Amino acid sequence: MSSTHEQATPSNLATTSDSNKKAMLSVAFLMATTSVGPGFLTQTTVFTNLYKIDMAFPVLASIFITFGIVMNLWRIVGVSGLRIQDIANKVAPGLGYVVGILLALGAVAFNFGNISGSALGLQVITGVDTLWGTLFTGVIGCILFLAHNASKRMDQMARYLGLLMIVMIAYVAMTSLPPLAPTVAAAFMPTDISSLLLPTLTIVGGAVGGYYTGAQRLVDIGLQGEKQLKNISQAAWMGISIAVIIRILLFLAVLGVIVQGVTLDPANPAADAFRQGAGQWGYHIFGLVLFVASITSVVGNSYMAISLIKTLFPTVARNEKYWCVGFILLTTLGTVCINMPIMLLMLAGLVNSIILPVVLSVILYASRRVDIIGQYRHPISLTLIGAIIVVVMAIGSVNSISGFISRFIS
Repeated sequence: MSSTHEQATPSNLATTSDSNKKAMLSVAFLMATTSVGPGFLTQTTVFTNLYKIDMAFPVLASIFITFGIVMNLWRIVGVSGLRIQDIANKVAPGLGYVVGILLALGAVAFNFGNISGSALGLQVITGVDTLWGTLFTGVIGCILFLAHNASKRMDQMARYLGLLMIVMIAYVAMTSLPPLAPTVAAAFMPTDISSLLLPTLTIVGGAVGGYYTGAQRLVDIGLQGEKQLKNISQAAWMGISIAVIIRILLFLAVLGVIVQGVTLDPANPAADAFRQGAGQWGYHIFGLVLFVASITSVVGNSYMAISLIKTLFPTVARNEKYWCVGFILLTTLGTVCINMPIMLLMLAGLVNSIILPVVLSVILYASRRVDIIGQYRHPISLTLIGAIIVVVMAIGSVNSISGFISRFIS
């Protein structure tokens, strides 16, 4: 007697398991490579140049803040099966439009920085002017989205380029390793902790776009519902771990150069740090790292920006690929007009650190709503960690605006 239902065999169970692992790795690398983009690379270098070994504290603090944001955001988005803006609309009708548009505007700031970073990377590799590098980045970004099966290509690109970034940054870090014992001590006991609020908030803001991108991608690839909670948590841990490895290696690479008393070129400080640490070869490695980080962030961030509004406006959902292309073209032209790459990379972090508390507070409120997350019980410990981050980021970001202006604008 034959059954009408397909039997679960070891082979198709293994296939499902392999598919889940690949999906988890893809979303983890997409999150990590988009969060550790050109903004984070430049911000970390600029602030390490300013605060020297004390910058170890913001790097360590950003790791804990990343954990609190990603674990809260990904669990609630994943379990609910709803995108961030749709969760906000369930919390309060119309709020999703506010959150979606706020995050989309933050994504504009991010993409200005991402495209600027790609142009700087291309300048290092080829010597071409940043204007042409900006236009080239826009063209490449559009081609990637117009390609057949663009979302699959985006996942593959994130995995392979993420591994390439780790290898290249690790090479430079090993050639210019700073004294580790004082660095670890400074991470826990900096000489002036009160001055480190601005760099902490800015590098968190510079990375947060990757957290949103990963959360939105969970829904698209089917890692959703309480039954997928284990896979969602594992993907979050993978993404956090990859991002942490890149952050620590990058900081050590830059600090190793700066403690030798080197003065970095303000036109492209991160590239100069790699040149001082590993010679001309290191300089070109950094150009490639910056270009890789930037182009993955351009694609990931553009996908995220449109995913934030596509459920709010049906015409966007029907033509998602073309809206992504339009977003890249718009931000490319904006970058050309402004033509201040380092300033844009720094400003993007501050803008997004201001938006973050709004989004995270909505997510934390949603974690207590049965109509959003069903019977899932969100850990109280994660809620408390998230609430502390909301308060610290909200107060700190507002207070840091004047500090940013005095440091980088006036």
